Amino acid sequence: MDSSGADVGLEGGMTAPLDRRKPHLTSPGGTTQPSKGRRVTIQDVAKEAQVSVSAVSKVLRDAYGVSAEMQAKVTAAIEKLGYRPQAGARAMRGRSYTVGVMLVALSHPFQPEIVEGVTDELEPTPYQEILVTGGLSAERQQRSIEALVDRQVDGLIIIAPQMDTAWLEQLGAGLPTVVVARHGGATSFDTVVDDDQGGARLMVDHLASLGHRRILHTSHPADGLERPHVLAHTARCDGYIRAMQRHGLEPDVIETAYTEEGGYRAAVEALSRPTPPTAIFAGADIAALGVLRAAEERGLRVPEDLTVTGYDNVNASSIGRVSLTTVDQSGHLTGQMSARILLERLNGRTQPTHYVLAPRLVPRSTSAAAPVGLTTGVARSS
Repeated sequence: MDSSGADVGLEGGMTAPLDRRKPHLTSPGGTTQPSKGRRVTIQDVAKEAQVSVSAVSKVLRDAYGVSAEMQAKVTAAIEKLGYRPQAGARAMRGRSYTVGVMLVALSHPFQPEIVEGVTDELEPTPYQEILVTGGLSAERQQRSIEALVDRQVDGLIIIAPQMDTAWLEQLGAGLPTVVVARHGGATSFDTVVDDDQGGARLMVDHLASLGHRRILHTSHPADGLERPHVLAHTARCDGYIRAMQRHGLEPDVIETAYTEEGGYRAAVEALSRPTPPTAIFAGADIAALGVLRAAEERGLRVPEDLTVTGYDNVNASSIGRVSLTTVDQSGHLTGQMSARILLERLNGRTQPTHYVLAPRLVPRSTSAAAPVGLTTGVARSS
């Protein structure tokens, strides 16, 4: 093999060595532009704007003392060249202008609504959200959050975390953090929750007013978290139990999962009993869809034979064919408030905030009076 550096032509003959130096493009104004394929640097922006690199840096940092003329020149150069500061370099200068958001799974319809709220709140700011899914296990969630921290995000919004409270406190002490759907408050991070106990009470009151006495609730395992630092589904279940007791009724809970399949399995078990419930209050709308499937398979009419309700008021619950009675906790507002509270932290607030959203009952077509002759409930043991 010839190692002289000459190139072989198509016919096998020798050609003159090619000049492999990258060409430079000249803009109409006479300034030199970077060649295609090479990342635009801060030096390129400075050259295009005919200012110093430090001046460009000041504009990027929105530093004090930058004149309007300097701002305009540098901004025009950035837009012309398509300059994007490297996240690592921006972080070294103080901020990366990124916010890490961890949700459990994209298949949970309520959580993407929270993310939409976060996105809308951040849209007019310099911050960009980075999403990761953490799954259901504390170990995987922790790895996902650590990956965001390694990418030098400026703050975190964590939805329904399973991690130990001490770990979250340590995380919040080092990085601005907002935790969503985790009750109990905190000392080093902020929280945004729905009044889940109040929302469950609204639903039980609604069903009891319709004459239902055998009201079953589908829930999700607590997964080792202990009160008061529990996730929304545990607080919701606590609210259901207390509301049932207040009405003199016996609580009836089946734990499966907040999934369509989980709701289906809970309904199959409940409806197979000798004395089935007249109303099933699913702890999440997605689980209520599984309850509706189980009722349809058994030839039960909803709501004539069985009342089915949910919680969350996700977009699908309002579809005409579904028209699910539910509790609205506004996922979009939850996301907006989470981002707003995080921005307050990034702007210097140091004291923790615990924000509670007020739930709202949304009656629709899947709830009605208990079937005649089936309103007798199980007496609560004293």
